[in-house]
Amino acid sequence: MIALGQFNTLEILRHTSVGLFLGDEDGNDILLPNKYVPETYEIGDKLEVFCYLDYDERPVATNLEPGIVVNEFQLLQVAEVNEYGAFLDWGLEKHLLVPFREQRSKMQEGQWYVVFCYLDEKSNRLVASNKLDKFISNDVLTVRVREKVELIITRQTDLGWEVIINNRHKGLVYNNEVFKTIRIGDLMAGVIKSIRSDNKIDVSLQPLGEKILEPAANKIYETLSAHGGFLPLNDKSDPELIREELQMSKKTFKKGVGTLYKARKIEINSDGIQLI
Repeated sequence: MIALGQFNTLEILRHTSVGLFLGDEDGNDILLPNKYVPETYEIGDKLEVFCYLDYDERPVATNLEPGIVVNEFQLLQVAEVNEYGAFLDWGLEKHLLVPFREQRSKMQEGQWYVVFCYLDEKSNRLVASNKLDKFISNDVLTVRVREKVELIITRQTDLGWEVIINNRHKGLVYNNEVFKTIRIGDLMAGVIKSIRSDNKIDVSLQPLGEKILEPAANKIYETLSAHGGFLPLNDKSDPELIREELQMSKKTFKKGVGTLYKARKIEINSDGIQLI
């Protein structure tokens, strides 16, 4: 079966005036238009192509790489808004539709949104939605505390940054635990910090517990080296100064400094820390 919204490895069946027809093992075929036909090929060769519906709602293949595939979350930009909805630029000729019913708030041309791509069963069309909670669930969790996970940043709230965990679950990174610049749509690694009784998940962008000591110490050491061996920071420094310089909390800074001091790599003075 040729799967729409996904990459398919298909065999070249025949050449026609409009392009190559590619087929799968079940006897299904699809057109690869002339503009996407490789310069050299032979009948029987296998090609990896992305399959979707063209402007006339006909299945078609392309060798262009889309910005999103079916059942995936990605950050995409709105190219146009009309009476049917918002149309996203996903790297293909035909833009990806977000119907008005699938918009959390009315989308604006030129703005970027995290969306989920799915195959609409009624129309057999690929569409997108930014009502993200419809496509994730914390009812049955597949993660555990201290597990490393993949995250996509979806939006900022008063408490912190909402994230999608492993393309399945919803989590939160608290504002006071973010020590670097992050943006909506960023993909990054994280660690499950805690799972509450209602299955809400707290996530950390840093390693937990003792594992944070070595990276923090290394970060401080590298920054010291880059600043001539001295930093005007110590355990009495303002937490915001530490966060601005090192992108870490004061608590993490003190642990890192303690590690370096025990290793006899630094001296701690009243005006800062100094490499030995």
